[in-house]
Amino acid sequence: MPRLALCRGLPILVLALMATVASPSILPLEADAQTVERGPSGLPLPRFVSLKSGRVNMRVGPGTDYAVEWLYLKSGLPVEVIQEYDNWRRVRDADGAEGWINQALLSGRRTGVAAPWFKGKQATVPLRANPEEDARHVAEVEPGAIGEVHMCNGEWCRISFASHEGWMKQTLVWGVYPGETIED
Repeated sequence: MPRLALCRGLPILVLALMATVASPSILPLEADAQTVERGPSGLPLPRFVSLKSGRVNMRVGPGTDYAVEWLYLKSGLPVEVIQEYDNWRRVRDADGAEGWINQALLSGRRTGVAAPWFKGKQATVPLRANPEEDARHVAEVEPGAIGEVHMCNGEWCRISFASHEGWMKQTLVWGVYPGETIED
């Protein structure tokens, strides 16, 4: 008898659970939650990293059996990781070239390229003393120069190029996302 009574109550329990799951008061919380895509490594995709070595092969596929498409000769160059496969990372550089690099040749150190889209079009990009449009210029940086990103507040990045450190509009730095914050 208790078993039969439990079975009669089961459809009501199932309906009550279904109503709770479909409840409008619960769905918006789940729908509003921003989900970050993560690769097999557990790290977010896409994300920016930099080249660890001064000699890095970018291959057409994820393995040493694949041909080398590019040879990078600049340590610290920022690249964007867009896919992961085993210990290989598919990356994109500031010029839009894509290929595969072994994760051992990549670093989490954040670097940025000063307005690479201005190469040959604009002489320099201002590096300012403070994160303000009218702040004095600390240096004039050549488009395409690579600097170390120290922090970003969503609008400005504190970045150093050689011996000069200052603030650059975040929209002028390739190697950080628009609105991204990076802490010291």
